[in-house]
Parts: sequence; C-alpha cells; structure tokens
Amino acid sequence: MKQNLWITLFTCLAYCINKELYDAIDYLKEQVRVLLEQQEKQNKRIRLTRSQRIRIAAKAKKLSRKMLEDCTVLFTPDTIIGWYNKLIAQKYNGTANRNKVGRPQITEEIVALVIRFKKENLRWGYQKITDQIVYLGFKISPSTVKNILLENGYDPESDLMIKSTWHEFISSHLDVLAACDFFTVELFTGRKLIRCTVFFVIELATRKVFFAPIQLQPDGNSMKQAARILTDYDDGFLKDKKYLIHDRDPLYTAEFHNLLKTAGVKPVKLPPQSPNLNAYAERFVKSVKSECLDHLILSSVKQLEYVLEEYRQYYHHERIHQSLGRIIETKHRIDDNAKIQCIKRLGGLLKSYHRLAA
Repeated sequence: MKQNLWITLFTCLAYCINKELYDAIDYLKEQVRVLLEQQEKQNKRIRLTRSQRIRIAAKAKKLSRKMLEDCTVLFTPDTIIGWYNKLIAQKYNGTANRNKVGRPQITEEIVALVIRFKKENLRWGYQKITDQIVYLGFKISPSTVKNILLENGYDPESDLMIKSTWHEFISSHLDVLAACDFFTVELFTGRKLIRCTVFFVIELATRKVFFAPIQLQPDGNSMKQAARILTDYDDGFLKDKKYLIHDRDPLYTAEFHNLLKTAGVKPVKLPPQSPNLNAYAERFVKSVKSECLDHLILSSVKQLEYVLEEYRQYYHHERIHQSLGRIIETKHRIDDNAKIQCIKRLGGLLKSYHRLAA
C-alpha cells in the first residue's frame, strides 16, 4: 500500500515537471514565431554563420527525433541533422593533406602541339601524334590525344586518301628545282631608249639568283653560252639541280635543252599562259624592279650589270626574306651586343640594318 502511494506521488510530481517543461517549450516556440513574423514583414531571410550552425547542431544532437520535431520552428529537423553530419564530414576530411588530386590536367602547350601536328600532317592519326609528343618528352596517352582531336573538330584517324597539293609537291622537290625567266630594262642611251633583256635563274629552295651575261638582244648563241656557265662541272649554278622550269619563250632552243640534259638537268616547259606555275621567278622580277630598277635611270649595259650585282649582294646577304624568315646567306660578322649599323648600297637606295662586329 505504501509502495503504491510513493509511485502515485512520483507520477504526479513528474507530470507537473513535464507539464511545466512543455509549457516553457511552447512559450519559447511562440517567441520564435513572433520573430519569424517580424522577419517576413521586413522581407529578410535568416542567415546563420558557421559558428551559429555549430551551436544549434550540437544542442539538437542531444534531443530525440520526436522531441526535435516538437521543438523546432526555424528549421526542419533534417536541416539541423544535415548540419551535424557535415561537421562530422569536415572533421575527417583529408583533402587538404593531399599533394595531388586525380590525374594531372593537360597543359595548353600539349593541346597546341596536338592541333599543330594534325594541321601540318593530315595523314597522321592519333597514335602517331602520340608517339611524336612522347618523343618530345611529354607524358600523354593515345586516348587523351584522340579526345583532344575530337574536341577540336579533327578526325583522330589517319586519312591516307588525302591528295597531295601543289604546295606540298613543290616543297618536297625544292632542293632539286630551279626556275628561269627573262625581264627587260629600258636603257636611256643618247636620246633614245634601248630595251635590254636580262636572263636569270633562281634556286627555289634557297632563293639564290644567277644573272647570265647581259645581251641587248639575246639569241641562240648567248643562250648556249648561258647554259654552259650554268652547267659547269666545278661551280655551275645548276650543279646539283635535276629540273629547270621555264616558259615557252622561243629563246629556249633545242641546243639549250641538249646542254642541260647532258649535265643531268631536265628542262620542264610550262603550259601556255600559266605564269603562276613559275611563281618564284615571277616574284623575283617584281622584287628587283620595285625595290631597285624602277627607281633608277640607266644608260649602259655596264651600269646595268653593276646595279644588278649590287642588288644580288643585297638580295643574298642583307635582305630578310619573309618566306624563309631569315637572310639567305649572311656574309657579315654579326655581334648581338654590338650597336646597330646601316649598310647602304646604290647611294642608299638599298638599306639594311645589322649588329656588325667590330
């Protein structure tokens, strides 16, 4: 009987305590609701700092799920539990201690090399491009090269059906090709103009130029003499050449052809009305006239020979050729630390600037 009395007494006491506790919780929740209503009127969103989230999450962890649902007004229980789990994840996060994360990124240099090799070698596939890049000291896999090509709109497979262009054909035969042509110069002798014809030969690979002995009116004999000089066994201009390109001028006689063939040089006659097939020689004619001859009044063959020789020296040893990106053959001593000096030819008509050694 006495035991039941104590149980009843403790039950009443616990009820009173719990009731007061729940009343306190309801009071706190109502305060929070009032604050929320004030926030909504001001159109402001509650934003907590990291420290505030830690404090709330630490307190919430001590409550049961049901108690947390009953007490929470500002945030959902899942939000608070998510904050707590995030704190645990941050505690055991070892990312900061890693030296490298995943595969190294592909550098822009490698991407540029892959695209360059594909542009310059359309017949290469991704495997051959990979071999070339690895040979240059880079680390890259074939699949990466393949992906780079696909991302930039190129076919990663080799295309052996691509036809050769004229540019590729000429470039691959430059060392054995030479071209020749004529241009005319008007000489002012006395009170009249006399047309003088100049015959020249140009090496396609080096752009070096040879001027034949000048004749006012070249004929078959002068062309045979020029052929003998060009094919001289010791120092002929066409010594190592296999082909000589020329147009259909009648001055290229059968005797001229025979002398070339005897020396192992095959003359190649171009189709009619096709100066574009002799572009290197045509471009030289434009250069020598626009840079030199168009600015002079010449009165004799001897003077013309002197001018052409000066231009040849300038063209070979001082003029920068854009297509080659350099001077053909520098004969001056150059010092990168010396002062810049100007070399003048033909009274300053032809100028070039160099760091000449003392």
